[in-house]
Amino acid sequence: MPVVGVIGAGQLARMMQPAAIALGIGIKVFGEAEGSSAHQAVTKVGDYNDFEQLLEFAKTVDVITFDHEHVPTAVLERLVAEGYSVRPGPNALKHAQNKLTMRRKLTELGLPQPIWQAAKTEAEVAQFLESHGPKIVVKTPIGGYDGKGVRVIAAVSEVSDWLFNIDAFGGELLLEEKVEFSGELAQLSARRPSGEFRAWPLVSTFQQAGVCSEVVAPAPKTSRHSEAEQIARTIAEGLGVSGVMAVELFELPSGEILVNELAMRPHNSGHFSIDAAITSQFEQHLRAVLDLPLGETSSTSKFAVMINLLGVDSENDFVRHYPKAMAMFPQIKFHMYEKAPRQGRKMGHLTLQGDDLTELLAAGLACRNLLYNR
Repeated sequence: MPVVGVIGAGQLARMMQPAAIALGIGIKVFGEAEGSSAHQAVTKVGDYNDFEQLLEFAKTVDVITFDHEHVPTAVLERLVAEGYSVRPGPNALKHAQNKLTMRRKLTELGLPQPIWQAAKTEAEVAQFLESHGPKIVVKTPIGGYDGKGVRVIAAVSEVSDWLFNIDAFGGELLLEEKVEFSGELAQLSARRPSGEFRAWPLVSTFQQAGVCSEVVAPAPKTSRHSEAEQIARTIAEGLGVSGVMAVELFELPSGEILVNELAMRPHNSGHFSIDAAITSQFEQHLRAVLDLPLGETSSTSKFAVMINLLGVDSENDFVRHYPKAMAMFPQIKFHMYEKAPRQGRKMGHLTLQGDDLTELLAAGLACRNLLYNR
């Protein structure tokens, strides 16, 4: 039985566990702390920045993959040099770890993206702001996620602290035009090392304070499904991706789509696939990193809606409200991540399937409000 090692013990690693059990695949998780979301499969707790600790873990598994993108590239390159399988490999993963590296590669591949520029100085930020203002988006190339490391600014002074500490972000900041988009989309796909590629339906995503709040599959108001899939294929093949990858996209009022960001792991936009696709993103990721044939990605219903459950305070874990919510909404699938409550934290999600999108959204939002005790 092959064994997959996952670095990171968050909810993504947690949701790989049932898929591994169903496939008869072993799974071991390298966690950063006790009591993590994926604690049932944690076999080692330590520091993923420490090569010797990761090497010890690598010796116990057949392939290493990830719950997040924060493991230093240099550490992964040493593992590969020692002969261990890391998927996605560091040469691909660096494009999800560093937004400037991603922008440069996407430019090389000729893919549509916002106007962008690297900047090291106040003068460079001021010049870009003058050319593309009145507001621009500034991102830290490394370390950002779920809206962190992103600022919309109208004056250079609003990023003076980042410029002062620029070495902490790799020595440069990423400047982008502020795109006036009509919607946000995500294209989930998977590729195995031997080249097979499959994509799920393009989805619409909706954000709350920079964090994904709802997902609708398939995206109901766009005609760019084929184009989005081709963009994902070009990226996956051009970067040599192994595993699941999400391409986050902006859709403009003209219908044009632009690449926003990449994630080379299972992604929040694909959680609907657990209940509403023939092959979930978590099963597919395990298949892909082991170079097994990929599963069919078709949906099992006309529409699926995923509703994120974000923490409302430090007390409400939502479980106490289960009996009433389950009684009122028997059609909803509940997924909880067993995480300590904290405002804004991803605590779980709900999934609904059916033919009437309006009804699905109404039921999902009503159930969330009940769990929030509103």
